[in-house]
Amino acid sequence: MLSDYQQRLHEQFLSVPVISPPAPWRPVPDRYIPISGLLGIGFAPDLDDGSDLVMVVSTGGHGLFDAGTGEKIARDRNPDPDGSTPDAVPDLSCPGLGPLSATRVHIAGLFGGGLHSTTQDGWTLAVVSPEWPHDRVLLSTDGGMHNGPHGESWWHILDSDCSELRAAGFSPSGCTLAVATSSDLTLWTRPPHDTATPGEAGA
Repeated sequence: MLSDYQQRLHEQFLSVPVISPPAPWRPVPDRYIPISGLLGIGFAPDLDDGSDLVMVVSTGGHGLFDAGTGEKIARDRNPDPDGSTPDAVPDLSCPGLGPLSATRVHIAGLFGGGLHSTTQDGWTLAVVSPEWPHDRVLLSTDGGMHNGPHGESWWHILDSDCSELRAAGFSPSGCTLAVATSSDLTLWTRPPHDTATPGEAGA
């Protein structure tokens, strides 16, 4: 039995459409990347310039993408079976590839783990399931309260109604927002020098 508050939230989350995140967030040029059998994703900084890279683990192997452009940087269709999925080790990591070949990357997804749900300057990401098992991804500037008007202090940015949600969150830098499902990866980015608070950014 839902309380009045829970019922209000349930109806609120069901009533709003999917909309784009506000400025300074913008979709990367190839923000929607189809990846069949996606199992999980993880972030790591480029060792040369510190920009965000995102590693994808799927049933078809491993891939590494530039999180700011969506460009595929490296691909391994036949990773070592002992490290092909993150559940092989306690810290849920996989061997990096391409420019990350000397490191391991923590992977969040089907086997557990998680991405950052907040940024240092006040953005919050939450996953709700008013129509379970379908998940909805919400971005907010009010600490995840979702009390203000939709499109002003919180945004319904993705509805995972066709595929299973694997992971959703920010990169450690706070410059990339990623949502991974069993069939695709969606990315948004913002400039690394952007230090405006969410309220100022949307003004």
